[in-house]
Amino acid sequence: MAAPALPPLNALRAFEAAARLGSLSRAAIELHVTHGAVSRQIKLLEDDLGLALFTRAGRGLRLTRAGEQLQEAAGAAFARIQGAVAELHRGTAAAALVLGCPGSVLARWMIPRLERLARDLPQLTLHLSAQEGGFDPQLPGLDAALLLGKRPWPADWQAHELAGERIGPVVSPRYAGLASLRQAPAAALLDEPLLHTASRPQAWPDWARRHGLDPGSLRYGTGFDHLYYLLEAAVAGMGVAIAPQQLVSADLAAGRLLAPWGFAGTDGVWALCAPKRAGDPRIGLLAGWLRRELAEAS
Repeated sequence: MAAPALPPLNALRAFEAAARLGSLSRAAIELHVTHGAVSRQIKLLEDDLGLALFTRAGRGLRLTRAGEQLQEAAGAAFARIQGAVAELHRGTAAAALVLGCPGSVLARWMIPRLERLARDLPQLTLHLSAQEGGFDPQLPGLDAALLLGKRPWPADWQAHELAGERIGPVVSPRYAGLASLRQAPAAALLDEPLLHTASRPQAWPDWARRHGLDPGSLRYGTGFDHLYYLLEAAVAGMGVAIAPQQLVSADLAAGRLLAPWGFAGTDGVWALCAPKRAGDPRIGLLAGWLRRELAEAS
């Protein structure tokens, strides 16, 4: 008996992204397509299989048993393909070190420093890869990952810890409500509709607890899928956001953002992580450079 034909690749890719990220919207952003396109591809795949792959869970998605089975197989297959493609790129790109970063870290912290990195470490060639939705413990297709995370690290990683995370509220001088917040205690933010992000849902509650405030009293305004968009909204004067200090250091220095309540340490850590099997001396050089840069931005 002939094996069943494989489903369309685009449908499998849309399913894998939605299953991994738990959201059609986040899958659409990662794949650079519309929410409707992802939904249609998943419907096509379910029709082809004659099985439901997701059920709705509030505003999110939950995999059915069939969906879990397919996610395991599809995720492993795409990871292998991604790893093979990365190996081919490494063979043709002057042995570039492939560094993964969350999109916000890449756009707001790493890219502005690339010229200085090239000057300080001319022997190091980087290929930068934006990563959303967390890092696979195997780091497929990557030589290393620069991230904000928490201990313990995956057992397969060698983690170079670079700096502790410091986080705090930031607001633009253009914000209409700034006058009432100047010199005000932290409790004044309980009356503000706070900008927030789905990628860091505990940021505001953690900050509130550290300042002796009830997280249940917080009021939330506009939400964003990614920290990068949240900070752009804050710079535009849309409201009060919360951010890691290093990601807004340039905005603070230029006066685009203010931090009236300062920054406080969290359990988070900036780290450069690589597979233990790598043994690449360039990672140690990069870790030292990143550590110095983060110290200057604090």
